[in-house]
Amino acid sequence: MKAYIFPGQGAQFIGMGKDLFDNSRTGKELFEKANDILGYKITDIMFSGTDEELRQTKVTQPAIFLHSVILAHELGDNFQPDMVAGHSLGEFSALVTAGALSFEDGLTLVYARAMAMQAACEAEPSTMAAILGLEDEVVESVLKGIDEVVVPANYNSHGQLVISGSIKGIDIACEKLKEAGARRALQLKVGGAFHSPLMEPARVELAKAIENTLFNPPVCPVYQNVNAKPETSPEKIKENLIAQLTSPVRWTQTIENMIADGADMFIEVGPGNVLQGLVKKVDRQMETGKAELG
Repeated sequence: MKAYIFPGQGAQFIGMGKDLFDNSRTGKELFEKANDILGYKITDIMFSGTDEELRQTKVTQPAIFLHSVILAHELGDNFQPDMVAGHSLGEFSALVTAGALSFEDGLTLVYARAMAMQAACEAEPSTMAAILGLEDEVVESVLKGIDEVVVPANYNSHGQLVISGSIKGIDIACEKLKEAGARRALQLKVGGAFHSPLMEPARVELAKAIENTLFNPPVCPVYQNVNAKPETSPEKIKENLIAQLTSPVRWTQTIENMIADGADMFIEVGPGNVLQGLVKKVDRQMETGKAELG
């Protein structure tokens, strides 16, 4: 069974999507439609902007979404998923490609999400850190003993967990986790504490937009970040999507569940190849690939 997986923030690069724009009439039309919806030429930043411009959350998120969704569209009959999942932002790409959301509604929600997250980041400075070489349970135990906002944010693979919280909380956590035996505790260059309680203002804002958007039953199960379980109910999908901003991304558990449910090939759709690497860390024998045209 084929599982298609969609990347989140961090996979972006200058020039992303330009081949789709240049070589496909439909791809070009979708990019132009995106420029109209967003109210600015995101294609200029994606194709020839600066890294600094592309790293802005309000640009990064729609850019990655567009690259992933338009690529999936261009695959045509070659895109036949038995199941889909997306890492954080990538969950929106997964929902659109599975038919649960229209392209226009998906992009509108992604932009609303990005703007709400950026506002939350600016209101309260915060950050994230990658913890390598410790069991999840050890990281969780250490964090519980810290009297600051600091929580697990991304369960990426066994021995790789990203934490999120206040700047002070992350500083304390990194020291304590190194003492507990972490191979590395690396602070990330991100704008804020994604997937933590500090994103509550963004969750409230996004919830309004999601509640007012039409969701359809997807053509295949969508494994969602919040519970790592397959969902097909539009109402349940919406509920989980709203909770996603303040809840951890359970990616390790998602891949394990997809494998348990019959996935034997994982295809990454979008920029970068990080997710293929994470799949291999969960199961070295699993076959992975990259969605490509031609």
